[in-house]
Amino acid sequence: MCQRAVALGRGRRCRSSALRRRAQANHIVATDPLLLFWTNSLDLLELNCAVMTLRFPNPVNEKAARVVAGAVLIMVLAVLLTSWYWVLIPVAYGFWARVAAGPALSPLGWAAQNVIAPRLGAKRPVPGPPKRFAQGIGAIMSTSALVLAFTVSHQAADLVLVALALAAGLESILGYCLGCRIFGLLMRVGVVPEAVCEECADVSRHVRATVS
Repeated sequence: MCQRAVALGRGRRCRSSALRRRAQANHIVATDPLLLFWTNSLDLLELNCAVMTLRFPNPVNEKAARVVAGAVLIMVLAVLLTSWYWVLIPVAYGFWARVAAGPALSPLGWAAQNVIAPRLGAKRPVPGPPKRFAQGIGAIMSTSALVLAFTVSHQAADLVLVALALAAGLESILGYCLGCRIFGLLMRVGVVPEAVCEECADVSRHVRATVS
């Protein structure tokens, strides 16, 4: 019993000593302006880096975007040929992940940007907001097809998938981003303010000249 009491007393003294040392360290940081400045700066830098990694990139490497579109085309065609509609789960997830954070949360987007696109030559930077808008359209279409396949009918889902395959094929094979063109038209009519994408002003002017 005595030995146990002695051990408990030692443990309490060790914990109290550790708490005193931590309090002293915190007091030094709090009272030293230079240490306080560097501590806060490092905290802000870590927070900023965490936020930056979850942002949609701007500009976007066009080659990486076409690689992603090609992979989406292959997966959508596989669903149409095999009726394996569960494949739409990773397809839809990939679209929503890229809308939220670019390639950071999308394995396909990360591989396209960091592994495949660098092997295709120099980057071809294009404005990011139109690409993000196009990814948003893909997210809505793939999610709609997934819901339709399991709640309504496969035929209804297939109609949406054919349209998605067409858009993915245009971008991956011909480099024509249908969602980006829609984004430009929305800028032209004022639905999307030019401040959202100042780099897209040339695109909207080109569309305006073509329509007129």
